Amino acid sequence: MTIDASRLQVSVQEQERWRRRMSVTVPAAIVQEEERKAAKQLASRAKLKGFRKGKVPTRVIESRFSGALRQEALDKLIGDAYRQALAAEQLRPISEGQIEDVTYEPQQDLHFHVAFDVQPVIDLARLGGFTVERPKSEVTDEQVQQVLERVREQNGAWQPVEEGHPEEGDLVSVTLARLADDADGEERPYDFILGQGDAIADIEAAIKTLEPGQAGEFDVSFPSRDGEVERVKIAVTARRTLEKPPLDDDLAKQVGDFETLEELTARVRQDLEKEAADQAEGTVRGRLLDFLIDANPFQVPASMVDRYVEGVLGDAKGVSEERLEEARTQIRPEAERAVKRILVIDRIAETQSLEASDEEIDARIEEIASANETTAAKVYASMQKSGRLDTLERELTERKVFEFLKEQSEITS
Repeated sequence: MTIDASRLQVSVQEQERWRRRMSVTVPAAIVQEEERKAAKQLASRAKLKGFRKGKVPTRVIESRFSGALRQEALDKLIGDAYRQALAAEQLRPISEGQIEDVTYEPQQDLHFHVAFDVQPVIDLARLGGFTVERPKSEVTDEQVQQVLERVREQNGAWQPVEEGHPEEGDLVSVTLARLADDADGEERPYDFILGQGDAIADIEAAIKTLEPGQAGEFDVSFPSRDGEVERVKIAVTARRTLEKPPLDDDLAKQVGDFETLEELTARVRQDLEKEAADQAEGTVRGRLLDFLIDANPFQVPASMVDRYVEGVLGDAKGVSEERLEEARTQIRPEAERAVKRILVIDRIAETQSLEASDEEIDARIEEIASANETTAAKVYASMQKSGRLDTLERELTERKVFEFLKEQSEITS
């Protein structure tokens, strides 16, 4: 049965942050009709002693299963009435409806309330007239040399060292064993590079006092256990240092399609300049959005912020609820700001007709295909399979939105 929306009594109360509370009344006649229908359906499949399957009288079903029947009818009635009431009021929730204050008595009308959030409607009265300074995006020789040094490290070889205390940057092989009364004392092996934060400070400090082949017992403070101190046996089984190749033409040929170190250096500088320019552009975009939000204040539904926060937290298995709640509280202000930025971009794209067109998406796919020496059809199929087409469309839309916004304001260098 589909309930006729015209027979329902519906009222909607607007609450803060785009929250709506809808009151719905289902007439007793509809309620009784649904209860009879539920009883007939159960009778058609019920098996009771003394009756053939499907031949159990409805009155027997109603007497024997009255509680289950009423619950089944209630669930069906609320779900159907809710959908019809939403359609009648032309409401599109963006959060799951919370059913409240259900009144369900025999021979009486069914009353219930449902609370939900709706998509916010944003009025952007001011879109420009702002002044935004673009950060300088200069690339220094020092930055280029730092990248080239990382290239040397990535192409280096670890050489064993039989003597001497390990130092920062050394790759060490160690075994650790807990010596507490409740520990099994098993020696567990680990490999890591000193100075990269892979081990806690006390353990790294202890390792630096031992030469390969040596072991010792140390008191170690564990920050994850609020500084709890435990006795640990540490043994250094191997020490290796990184032997880096010289920075020359041979290295350039080894790492890519370069004939000389000069070509590699030029590419590094070019990549750094693009990265710096992208960062500067990101700063301009962020400041423009902040100006827009401040000039056009609005509230966002709590449910949208909640979903954003949970997306940031990701898989939080093993984390206590207390720490999770603490993290949610810390993240929430920036999450609300981020949701506002998303809504502002979507609203401008809608009102200014700036959504990416099919032609623009196809052109971008052609560019990607050309850069990767493949066909547009293969790129399209790959992006469609991985769900990245929507991401591409949004990127193109955002680019158009920000070009529009920059035209409405002054961008200084």
